[in-house]
Amino acid sequence: MLEQFELIIYDMDGLLIDSEPFWRRAEISVFATVGVHLTEDDCRKTTGFRFDEVVDYWYAQQPWTGKTKEQIHDEVIDEMERAILEDAEALPGVHKSLAYFSSKGLKMAVASSSAIPLIKAMVKKLGIAHYFQLLVSAEHEQYGKPHPAVFIRTAEVLGVRPERCLVIEDSMNGLLAAKAAKMKCLLVPDKLYLHDPRFVLADWQIHSLEELPF
Repeated sequence: MLEQFELIIYDMDGLLIDSEPFWRRAEISVFATVGVHLTEDDCRKTTGFRFDEVVDYWYAQQPWTGKTKEQIHDEVIDEMERAILEDAEALPGVHKSLAYFSSKGLKMAVASSSAIPLIKAMVKKLGIAHYFQLLVSAEHEQYGKPHPAVFIRTAEVLGVRPERCLVIEDSMNGLLAAKAAKMKCLLVPDKLYLHDPRFVLADWQIHSLEELPF
């Protein structure tokens, strides 16, 4: 089954590290400085968005003054980078799965909605940079997930046809992006969303990276 793939593309947030608590903490803290008081549930509404899209979303809901959208964006990213470098830990099965795919001679990449400084901070903190041929951020694309651009670019740069790519994702936006890119998708959803009927779109679904189906 694994022979059909040349490239394994990992998402980052919620798959390699549990970064959502870091995002919620940083967003609540920084947005409060301009009078936008978010709850954790508010933050969950934009899970999987590229962060400039998160800023645009909340500005449309509650326009603020005192800081530009760019300042808010940069302050949250700075807080996130510090949090990742200080506190990030690999989720179950991350090291095992990377070693497994590497042993099969497969190329690997990270393609995330997060900014490149955060992806670099993550691979540094976890000590896994050597596994990846490429780190790609959707921040450089016109559209973030669920648009497939970040996955298509990753495959193009590494010279692999989409049908030879396996995307490993945790979110509905990521799953939609993978399928729109004409790639197979292995879904590892948060336990809160295990029974989402929309996940039937995934080619495989597992509870953690400890349970690779190959």
